[in-house]
Amino acid sequence: MASKKIQIRTAEPYAWPHDACFSPSTTAFIIIDMQRDFCEPGGYLSSQGYDISSTRAIIPALQALLQAFRTANFPIYHTREGHRPDLSTLPRRERYRSGVIPGSLPIGTHGPLGRLLVRGERGHAHIAELAPAEDGSEPVVDKPLRSAFAHTDLDLMLRVRGVKCLVIAGVTTDVCVKSTMTDANDHGYDCLLVGDACAAAEKGLHEAVLKSVAGEGGIFGAVAEWKDVVEVVKSWEQYEHETGNCN
Repeated sequence: MASKKIQIRTAEPYAWPHDACFSPSTTAFIIIDMQRDFCEPGGYLSSQGYDISSTRAIIPALQALLQAFRTANFPIYHTREGHRPDLSTLPRRERYRSGVIPGSLPIGTHGPLGRLLVRGERGHAHIAELAPAEDGSEPVVDKPLRSAFAHTDLDLMLRVRGVKCLVIAGVTTDVCVKSTMTDANDHGYDCLLVGDACAAAEKGLHEAVLKSVAGEGGIFGAVAEWKDVVEVVKSWEQYEHETGNCN
C-alpha cells in the first residue's frame, strides 16, 4: 500500500514539504539554542541588555512541538552555542563585537550563570523545560557560532538517517535560527520555519526573517504556525497506528 501524502497545507508560501514526504524517515525537528544563556536572567542575552521575555514566551509552543514529535517517533536534534573554555573557538572579532554595547558583558567573561557562552558553564545548558531526552536519543549539536551546520557533524547525522526535510524552531530568529535555515537550504534540505515558536530580541528583526524566508516563492523554505505543525504530526501518528506503516 502506498504511503499517505501528508503536508502542512497552511504553510506559506507553499504546502510543506513540497513533495508531501512528511514522515519520521524523512523529517527531523531541530530546536535551536534554547539555553539558559538565551532564556534566563543573568545569561548572555540579558547581559547584552536585551529583554528575554520574547525568548521565554515561546517555551510552551516548543514544549508542545517537542512532545508531539517525541510521541510520533520523529528524529529530534537540539543545538547549543558555546565555546571551548580556553576560547580557542572564539574569533577575535566576535569577542570584540560582543562587548560593543555599553554595559554589556563580552563572551567568555563571568556572569551570574558562569562564563558567558562557554561550554560546561551553567548558562550553556538547555533550560529545564526543553531538556533533551535523558536516554541520549536526541543528539545535542554543540556549535561554536551561529549555524548548526558550521564546524559540526549535523549534516552527516541527518544524511545517515536519510533526512531531507527539517522543521526548525528556537532562538534567536534573526541569528542562529536564520543562519541554520539558510545553510540547510544550501545543503539541499526542504525547511519549515515554525514562526510562532521562534523569537528574537527585537520584534522587527523576527518579522523581517519570516518575510525573507517566504519571499520569492519560499527561497529559504516555508513558514507555519506551531499548532498546524502539531496537528500534522498527530495526523501522521494516527495514520501509522491505523496502517502499521513505518515509512
